Amino acid sequence: MLELSCVVLNDLHPTAFTETARAVEAVGLRTVFCYDHLSWESLRDGPWYNAVPLLAAAATVTTTVRLGTLVASPNFRHPVTFAHEVMTLDQLSGGRLELGVGAGTARHDATVLGVAELTPAQRQSRFEEWTTLLSTVLAQRATDVAGARYTALDARNVPGPVAGSIPLTVAAAGPRGMRFAAAVGDTWVTYGDRRPGSEETVERFTAPAARFAQVPGAAGVRAMALLSLDEEAAYRDYPRFAAALEAAGFDEVVVHWPRDDGRGMPVDVLDTVLRTHGLGRT
Repeated sequence: MLELSCVVLNDLHPTAFTETARAVEAVGLRTVFCYDHLSWESLRDGPWYNAVPLLAAAATVTTTVRLGTLVASPNFRHPVTFAHEVMTLDQLSGGRLELGVGAGTARHDATVLGVAELTPAQRQSRFEEWTTLLSTVLAQRATDVAGARYTALDARNVPGPVAGSIPLTVAAAGPRGMRFAAAVGDTWVTYGDRRPGSEETVERFTAPAARFAQVPGAAGVRAMALLSLDEEAAYRDYPRFAAALEAAGFDEVVVHWPRDDGRGMPVDVLDTVLRTHGLGRT
């Protein structure tokens, strides 16, 4: 059956974030994700909290739900220091961390550190080196690497992840990114095709899924669909939408948990969404 996870946005106060994580755990969702940005779209003028301490707080009040980033990027993170944070989070959660990574967009926090704007190809090249070093540091006790953009000199990561590794979810839209996701990822995630002519919700997801399925190595990689914050059409007939995703080869769908401002998953469809995935509130 198609698994269900959710994004809880970082604008919630840490106390509210942890309470929400507990509520998500109570109804049986697989994972609580949060975004790993320094600011985000229309919420950039209000409160916005860092992903790592939010997930750390959630780890202390939950026991079964998985916790993760969707997605972390090289926009403001160095792979060596981030690997140490990731390992610590995984230890704190008892091995429940899901590491979602992506190349990063040209918006939001891409230039906050004074880095010149990169082309899509440059962002992908940086991302591939960043992810490779991140995974390497997580996989071994000491790392020495001198790369084009990143260097690690006796970078220690002890004791390492609880299970020896952390599941890696890779965001990718284009051919090169999909090839990389199939090569290194445990899961591939897409927020849907944004090209003209792909406005219908189901088609926006099934079209990239069909392209990913043709990538060598993709057969062994889970597929995840991430709904945007204002994906109203997906909830008009959610059982049909979920069935179409599953038929297209998706293993998991990620929704935005209901919010007081009315954005994300409408609260009045929550029970329908849960039942569709064999879950429910008691």
